[in-house]
Amino acid sequence: MLYVKCFMLYVKCFMLYVKCFMLFIFNIDYYCKLTLFEDILCVELKSIDGLLPIHDAILLTYMKMLKKPKGVLINFNCVNIFKEGQKTLVNELFALLPNE
Repeated sequence: MLYVKCFMLYVKCFMLYVKCFMLFIFNIDYYCKLTLFEDILCVELKSIDGLLPIHDAILLTYMKMLKKPKGVLINFNCVNIFKEGQKTLVNELFALLPNE
């Protein structure tokens, strides 16, 4: 998971508050690569052939459990991350944020 380590080093350059999560499901270590930025943004890192609707549903579930308004899926297994490798999701908590 070299891309996760590189991503975390890059983020530390901006001095953001970051939390990483390790999930334990049915006594199996499952590292979901879920990261929480500045206590408001959930980021899930992947390296797969393509993002599927199930990946959206999983991130939305994490956002709901953590009570966070915004999430980003990032897929490193693509030619251009900005065009095809990222997807931003928001939930009902996003509407409650103040307009600044």
